[in-house]
Amino acid sequence: MGKQTEQPELSQARQAYRLIEEMIVTLKLPPGHKISETSLSKTLGIGRTPIREALQRLSFEGTVRIVPRSGVVVSEIDLVEQLGMLEVRRGIESVLAGRAARFATNSLKQEFAAVADAFDKVAESREGAAFVAADREFNTLIIQTANSKYATQAIGPIEAQTRRFWFLYFKEFGDLRRVCELHAAIARKIAHGDEAGAKRASDALMDYVEEYTKKTLRVYGVA
Repeated sequence: MGKQTEQPELSQARQAYRLIEEMIVTLKLPPGHKISETSLSKTLGIGRTPIREALQRLSFEGTVRIVPRSGVVVSEIDLVEQLGMLEVRRGIESVLAGRAARFATNSLKQEFAAVADAFDKVAESREGAAFVAADREFNTLIIQTANSKYATQAIGPIEAQTRRFWFLYFKEFGDLRRVCELHAAIARKIAHGDEAGAKRASDALMDYVEEYTKKTLRVYGVA
């Protein structure tokens, strides 16, 4: 039996989700902004039904709030919750990295090696947009390779919130070269099929994320 094609409505909902989330993460739709389904539909050239489905998913992840009789509002970023999310994220990321190293086929290992090389290039160029592209490819690849429904469902809402935090504060408090090196290390361990090494590399990345998160919270008087 051949591979079934994705239903157009489902494909459009996923496209709408990705585009709207990017607008929120990059602050084109800032915290507190009231979202108009009609306006988004016109801007993105996507029907209102897929837009509504995308907003429902974003609501589940906590990125937007659906307010009865009022509409959809972009959620505020809760600084206090960041460390709590990182504690959970650490465990899930370790599971995903370990499973990816265990189950990666030869062709997928080559893709991870290529992603590691991409992070190396970003470390030299220090271009934020290039990092976002490499990070998106890395996250998609690791979830695909790990093939864990429950870990994937659990990490989605957490990553949605940490991406917004990263975009707002990383340029001021983070080190792009270092974070690229840490991502590349995970990708290379997976490319080598080193499950234990991939988990250690994942923990090292989470150590760094925790470090710059605490630095950010101290500056803002939260921690």
